[in-house]
Amino acid sequence: MAVQKKFALGRGLDALISTEEIRTSGSSSINEIELSKISVNPNQPRREFDAVALQELADSILEIGIIQPITLRKIDDDSYQIIAGERRYRASIQAGLKTIPAYIRTADDENVMEMALIENIQREDLNSLEIALAYQHLIEQYELTQERLSERIGKKRTTIANYLRLLKLPALIQVALKNKEIDMGHARALISLDEPKTQIRIFNEILSQGYSVRKVEEIVKSLTHGEMADMGNKKIKPKDASLSEEFLLLKKQLSNFFGSKVQLSCTSKGKGKISIPFKNEEDLERIMELFDSLRSNDNKQ
Repeated sequence: MAVQKKFALGRGLDALISTEEIRTSGSSSINEIELSKISVNPNQPRREFDAVALQELADSILEIGIIQPITLRKIDDDSYQIIAGERRYRASIQAGLKTIPAYIRTADDENVMEMALIENIQREDLNSLEIALAYQHLIEQYELTQERLSERIGKKRTTIANYLRLLKLPALIQVALKNKEIDMGHARALISLDEPKTQIRIFNEILSQGYSVRKVEEIVKSLTHGEMADMGNKKIKPKDASLSEEFLLLKKQLSNFFGSKVQLSCTSKGKGKISIPFKNEEDLERIMELFDSLRSNDNKQ
C-alpha cells in the first residue's frame, strides 16, 4: 500500500483524504463511494461490534473524517462489497455520512474472506474464537491444509493449530472466551485435558476464584502427570487415578519406551485408548521411527 502523508487533525475530510485518484499497490484506485451502494461481506469474520466503541468512532469521524479508507470490491456499476473496514462503514452510517473513501480492489470470492481475515488479524480486531472460526471456515470452504493456510496468511502452522484446538472446548468455555471472561492462555491450558467434565470444573474455579493462567497451567500439568491437583479446599484426581496397578505399570513402561508422557484410559468393561503426545514434527518423526523399528523386528521373527 502506498505510504500515506500525515495531515494535521481538524481540517476536515479534504485535509485527510486527497480528492485526486491515488494508485495503490494491490488496489485499482481510491474513491468516494456512496454508503448506500455498499453491502457487508457475509463471510466477515467479525460478528459483534461494541456499541460504545462504535459511537466513539462515529464521533471521531464527525470531527476529523475517515483517516483510513475501507477496502471494497466492485460487484457491478452500482454496488460494492466490503473486504475490510466494516466497523468504519457502520460508524460512518451512524455519523450520518453519505459517502466514504475506499480502496476498490479486484478480488474473487475465494480471496474476500482471506483478505478480511488478514486485515483484522493484523489490526488485532478479532477475539481468539473469531480467529479460530475464520481459520476453520477458510480450511473447509477452500479445502486447505493447515500448512497451506499458513503460507497464505503468513502465520505459523502451530499458531493456526492452537487456534483451531479452541473449537474442541465445551461450548460453555468457548462462549466465555468470546466474552473475554477468560484469556486464551486459560483456554489453551484446558485443551490439554481430555475430559470435558474436568475442563468445565476447572473453568468454574477460574471464574469463582480468579485463577491466573499460570495457576491453571499448574493444575493441568499435575493432572496430565497423573498427580492430584490442588485447588484450594478442593482436590481433583487425575483421569487414570482409578486404573489398576497393572495398567499403571503398563502406562509407565510405554512412557519410558516412547520417551513421552503416554496417556492411558480404561473403562470398567475393559475398553480404552492410548494417547502418545509429541512436542513438534521432529518428535513425531522420532516416535514413528520407534514404530518402524517394532515393525521391522516383528518381520524378522
